[in-house]
Amino acid sequence: MVSGEARKVDDASVALAVSTVIFALRQDEASGLATVWLPLVRRIREPFDGQWALPGGPLGAAEDLATAARRTLGETTGLTPGYLEQLYAFGDVDRSPGPRVVSIVYWALVQSEEAQRASVGENVQWFPADDLPALAFDHNLIVDYALWRLRNKMEYSRIAHAFLGETFTLTQLREVHEAVRGRALDPANFRRSIEGSDAVVATDQRVTGTRHRPARLFRYNTSIDLADQGPLSRLNERKEP
Repeated sequence: MVSGEARKVDDASVALAVSTVIFALRQDEASGLATVWLPLVRRIREPFDGQWALPGGPLGAAEDLATAARRTLGETTGLTPGYLEQLYAFGDVDRSPGPRVVSIVYWALVQSEEAQRASVGENVQWFPADDLPALAFDHNLIVDYALWRLRNKMEYSRIAHAFLGETFTLTQLREVHEAVRGRALDPANFRRSIEGSDAVVATDQRVTGTRHRPARLFRYNTSIDLADQGPLSRLNERKEP
């Protein structure tokens, strides 16, 4: 398993790479609360041999960027996220020793059940997003930016859906928001805010097998995009596998 950073594209010794920050919610053993985690891959060659890095790999000559991101994720972690979005291009001159490396970075979200199927081992492990070791290249900065982007999008999009099943209770939805934002939210205020928006739709179903009054199940309003990507959403629809 290798974290990519390398495809020479011209005589100026510039290399292209595609990397992905992939987030999932996992339970923190100390607190018992759900927090944001991501898988990292141990590098097995220089530069930064032995250090943890984001999953990634070289850009194939005949593949587009999103395809390369999905392929390298599958090769390194075995994950196939439902939500994948281009994050940023990182290309500072001194971000890597040797040839200059430009990384096109994507970020992805997966549900906890899929995260459990990741190919973990000696060279692939999960880490809490807020407590990372020193990573290769500028990958700490990349994770910080992706986490900032995720937390901001929670405020105005239905991106929390990527962490949930098709139906969910408002308590489960609030717990996702709390895990991502890293703070507790007032249950009554959160319920009023969600119920007053067009983001979710109540179903006729309720949670079964509980001792108390069963909670109503909701689903997201599918007429609203998971996250607004403007005209690029049409491009991504054509490229879905």
